[in-house]
Amino acid sequence: MTNLVLPEIVQEILDKNTEPDAIFREILPIIGDELQCDRCFLYLRNPQTKLAKVAYCWRRNQEIPDITDLNWRLDPESLPQEDPLFAAALRNDPSVYVEDIETASPEVVNKEFEHKYMGHRALIHAHLCQNHQLWGILQPAVFGRPRVWSERDRAFVTQLETKLIPLVVAYVKAAIESQSDT
Repeated sequence: MTNLVLPEIVQEILDKNTEPDAIFREILPIIGDELQCDRCFLYLRNPQTKLAKVAYCWRRNQEIPDITDLNWRLDPESLPQEDPLFAAALRNDPSVYVEDIETASPEVVNKEFEHKYMGHRALIHAHLCQNHQLWGILQPAVFGRPRVWSERDRAFVTQLETKLIPLVVAYVKAAIESQSDT
């Protein structure tokens, strides 16, 4: 795999901010541009309670659906059976790079599920796991056309995963603490 150094702007965002919220807000548009995607969202999840939300969603334009949901919601019990990508994330499998949901194996992608809930054509399902628990998913996606994910794209996402995991865990733990304080 290519030994890629994170783009300077990504490293600057990580260096100048300490708050996960600020980092997530600034970094998603950069990820979208770097990967030439149409949408990039961050799904955050408490592995103990199975409460989750899409707290951050960047879109290239207003025609791309915004799936932001600021409310914590219980993962549907049926989700691992309906969505093989989510099941893979729960198993802590390596991140999945789907070049075309129309031609991907049904063991990898539930095409109907993706059409109904996501609308994209190609995606990266980056699993943000720590200690064998799923804390989040970073999902850059392309609409309307297939996309081949290059070795450079894969190296970039792999490096991002290592940087984002501790931030995602800190964000979720802070949310848990703030809920218990109320």
